[in-house]
Amino acid sequence: MNIKITGTGSYIPTEVEKNENFYQHRFLNTDGSAINHPNNVIVKKFQAITGIAERRYAKHDLNSSDLGFFAAEKAIADAKIDPETLDFIIVAHNFGDVKHNTVQSDMLPSLATRIKHNLRIQNPKCVVFDILFGCPGWIQGVIQAKAFIQSGMAKRCLVVGTETLSRVVDQHDRDAMIFSDGAGAAIIEATDDGSGILSHETGSYTYDEAYYLYFGKSNNQELDSDTRYIKMEGRKIYEFALNTVPKAMKSALDQSGVDIQDVKKIFVHQANEKMDEAILKRFYKLYDCDIPENIMPMSIQKLGNSSVATVPTLFDLVRNNKLEGHSLSKGDVIMFASVGAGMHVNAIVYRY
Repeated sequence: MNIKITGTGSYIPTEVEKNENFYQHRFLNTDGSAINHPNNVIVKKFQAITGIAERRYAKHDLNSSDLGFFAAEKAIADAKIDPETLDFIIVAHNFGDVKHNTVQSDMLPSLATRIKHNLRIQNPKCVVFDILFGCPGWIQGVIQAKAFIQSGMAKRCLVVGTETLSRVVDQHDRDAMIFSDGAGAAIIEATDDGSGILSHETGSYTYDEAYYLYFGKSNNQELDSDTRYIKMEGRKIYEFALNTVPKAMKSALDQSGVDIQDVKKIFVHQANEKMDEAILKRFYKLYDCDIPENIMPMSIQKLGNSSVATVPTLFDLVRNNKLEGHSLSKGDVIMFASVGAGMHVNAIVYRY
């Protein structure tokens, strides 16, 4: 029995936030002092490092669960299944529903419950729950779905990654420009056609690395110190990713028995263009071989970092020939990989 993705869907918000829109922000250092560079210089340097020219924000009346619902609807339609036949709905996110212009995360009921409710699924044996696993959450959800199906607990699962990071960023922190909103989803089920998940690897590093991403106060000392925003230790995350993600990818690939030369596409979490390129370079160096041309699709330039949504959205775009220069053919071996808050890393080797 193989376990494969039989349908995908994504929701890319319509509101485009270009880099120029940050020219009017008041960026500050962590101690509240002014940054001694004009904003156009700050933004230009930011784009050179991350590759991000613009990102997408959800409309004010939509929340993470809404975006996840839209992506889930598309995945269900793409797989041509009856949603009542789903055994599990697994939803990866980080902050729940955060309404526009509020600061409180709402996770009661769970986002998975809300998405099942919006899908109008009546079957009580369709069990739903959320996972908090940082940016690798959607990949981890796929790994969990595989385990449920292999164990006989399920035949068919829906895995969703959804986030509205634009609502938890500190507008006085340059890192606010990284984050965006979006959702991606996939139907996972058993198959006997030879395609599907070949192997996977996951690691959680918490000894020294637990708080590389955290909730902290604004760089603006005049704001309420009890209000928290997403914060990151960028340099530490970069070094951590380069040291751990390629090794996780190698472990997964070695388990699969597939030769690295046979890998056709690698879908890496869209966190930072330079970091993803460095991860790829380090991965191929482990095998002492050159990086093939056009192997790593990228969406970060236009969509930013939507956390759990980046990998399923990117996969959905390529799968449906909506990302110029990239396509998939039946039998292609591909990889998914991610790194994020926790700190967690994971990777999947998959035969399309």
